[in-house]
Amino acid sequence: MVIVIGIAGVVAVLVSMLAMAVGFTKTVQGAGRADRVIVLRGGSGAELSSFLDRDAVTTIKDAPGIKHDAAGRPIASAEISVMVSLPKKGETTAANVALRGVGPQEFVLRPETKIIAGRTFQPALRELIVGRAAHDQFRGLDIGSHVDIRGTEWTVVGVFENGGDTHESELVADVETVQAAYRRDGFQSATVLIETPDSFNTLKDALTTNPTLSVDVLREPEYYAQQSKQLGKLLFFVSYVVGGIMAVGALFGALNTMYAAVSARGLEIATLRAIGFGATPVVISVLVEALALAAAGGFIGAGLAWVMFDGNVVSTLGGNFTQVVFALTVTPGLLLTGIIWACMVGILGGLFPAVRVARLPVAVALQAQ
Repeated sequence: MVIVIGIAGVVAVLVSMLAMAVGFTKTVQGAGRADRVIVLRGGSGAELSSFLDRDAVTTIKDAPGIKHDAAGRPIASAEISVMVSLPKKGETTAANVALRGVGPQEFVLRPETKIIAGRTFQPALRELIVGRAAHDQFRGLDIGSHVDIRGTEWTVVGVFENGGDTHESELVADVETVQAAYRRDGFQSATVLIETPDSFNTLKDALTTNPTLSVDVLREPEYYAQQSKQLGKLLFFVSYVVGGIMAVGALFGALNTMYAAVSARGLEIATLRAIGFGATPVVISVLVEALALAAAGGFIGAGLAWVMFDGNVVSTLGGNFTQVVFALTVTPGLLLTGIIWACMVGILGGLFPAVRVARLPVAVALQAQ
């Protein structure tokens, strides 16, 4: 029980923490499509530090490689992202939520965006639609509620989902109305739909060689991978450090237990050695016992992590200091990782007691009993 419970705890903690890292990375990177391109000011690295004036946006929309709709208009959205402070459900403290101003072709540009309750916002009106994840995490975002933004009331008119990506953590409104509320005249990014994934180089060459522009052109998956890289690495690092520390504790527990087990069976082991069994079968028998106990703990811990944590919704600060709401994701790969860790602890915990009893002379072992 000491071995099984100890290792089950290690595996449950390790898998649950890795599930946080996997869930965060999946949510952020899931917002990208290979045929969508985001354009930022050169060297900015992120939307919040980027700025594009109206002339730059016009030039970007006229560039070759961009897909056009049936009316001949480029499928593009010049956007702005600002912070709104809202209280989380069940808490008194407020957190930053991104308010994204988007253009009129938002739903053509991002067809995965679906209104699941209410309706979409009307241009030139102070109306919002909220992502499903933001709606579930923050107070005051029900349809018909009013949100105070820069001293003015905005009405929530709809809830949308976006395939579980990072945009579900945002509020969305008409870009011109958001600009007026924040007294801004420029944009922070321009997202465009390209004709084919191969059109990316055509678009990038046209924009980066234009002397009137200084921009970075990134495929959406590349951009969101960059945004999630640092926090994702930190979460994986912390997971393995905490799991490693707990694994060391479980290892010592396994060592003590197996030493006690082989000591209590000293007479039986010595008798087996005396009637002809070699050292190798003795070592293997102890290792198999330790491995079986560790594997049992690993399966129990992995099962607990999957039942208790898979799909749990949490939120954290993203790279742009906004709340990113995401679900913990326990994958088969994480379960396998936890079980492998358990087996490693079991092998190490049984190896030294097994070698000790195998090297002990038979006569000495019999006399000690």
